Amino acid sequence: MTDTPEPIEKTLFEAPPMGEQERMVEAILFASADPVTVSELQARMPHGCDPAEALVHLRKRYEGRGVHLVRVGDAHAFRTAADLGHLLQKETVEQRKLSRAAIETLAIVAYHQPVTRAEIEEIRGVAVSRGTIDQLLELDWIRLGRRRMTPGRPVTFVVTEHFLDHFGLESARDLPGLKELRAAGLLDNRPLPGSMQKQDDEDEATTGQSELFED
Repeated sequence: MTDTPEPIEKTLFEAPPMGEQERMVEAILFASADPVTVSELQARMPHGCDPAEALVHLRKRYEGRGVHLVRVGDAHAFRTAADLGHLLQKETVEQRKLSRAAIETLAIVAYHQPVTRAEIEEIRGVAVSRGTIDQLLELDWIRLGRRRMTPGRPVTFVVTEHFLDHFGLESARDLPGLKELRAAGLLDNRPLPGSMQKQDDEDEATTGQSELFED
């Protein structure tokens, strides 16, 4: 006595053609206000679909178009082509500005993550108020990372995918180094004292960025 359910099950769960899967991914990304991960696409699409492969085809199809399919951390989203961004610029009233302390704290987290509050204070040379940390958490530009395996097990801070998306970065490794910041006139061109000059040229882009989005 033999049963033959296999062909029926295969037919019931046969994946849609890749062209149709591309259309599904395209629709989901356009309708989503936030970048979407592959696992989230997988959960929304029919059984048997391969959203990762659909993303590859979709990205190629949008090359050279007015919008591009880009990666934001572990997620994906459609964004206006960089060379057309000026067409969408408009004057707006800035509702909220970050304080100097918040900007310095955010920069330290971005370049030294994962970093503890004590380490932030050591780098800045002054205490960090609870309000500064709360403001950055509220803006969803930093979040809590894993705890350090040191006495007291202090919590660490890392930047969020929202931060990366806001500044058009795929990961924290894409942050400009000291040379780029000086070239843009955002930092003083005077050499740093002592051995720090050599260190900033060699290690500027790698320090503390290997544990991004670690839980």
